[in-house]
Amino acid sequence: MCILNGLTLQKSPQGWCEKMVDVGEDSQFRFVLSPQPTPAALYLVKRCTWATPEEKEKLDHVEISPKLMDLTKEIAKRIGSDGGGALIIDYGKDGIISDSLQAIREHKFVNILDNPGFADLSTYVDFPSIKHSAEEASENVTVHGPMTQSQFLGSLGINFRVDALLQNCDDEQAESLRSEYWRLVGDGEAPFWEGPDEQTPIGMGERYLTMAIINRNQGTPAPFQ
Repeated sequence: MCILNGLTLQKSPQGWCEKMVDVGEDSQFRFVLSPQPTPAALYLVKRCTWATPEEKEKLDHVEISPKLMDLTKEIAKRIGSDGGGALIIDYGKDGIISDSLQAIREHKFVNILDNPGFADLSTYVDFPSIKHSAEEASENVTVHGPMTQSQFLGSLGINFRVDALLQNCDDEQAESLRSEYWRLVGDGEAPFWEGPDEQTPIGMGERYLTMAIINRNQGTPAPFQ
């Protein structure tokens, strides 16, 4: 299934087959498996070389992104030859990803195949694939992380900054500041919230991860030291 330049492979009696979208007899979309392995299985072999023995033992379906691997290599080669760096921040996982594809419409989860084109589709970012693809592409780069967004912003001093801003806030400004702070560094629903349930701030500080790809001659970025 090719969504967001990613795909899912599932173990079957025929081998690792690609999960695809088909149209059923009722004219509705449905998920099916390819009748036999597709060329995408080559990327699975590569991805599994970076997996731990424990991860391999539990595998029965895997999300991979060939485009992510290829693009990371191009970026790493450029950084290795020309200098500079790349900072990646997104929600993802530091490990094998098996089932993260989701659809969201009007801030609610919906069926992935209902009303195609009218929902936002997303999957977790495979941070180990970024790390290993970059390291294999150029010996002149170093990869730092991943660490959580909460750790990253904390190391940059967000806590001190928020405390300073709160000293000069009225009640309304302070409530807004605490809410936005929680969205950045918190985990789950904000415990301090007293407003409407549908407006409860949801913290993404643990769900979002950060990683840096840096030219080896430029040292270690401050947040990752």
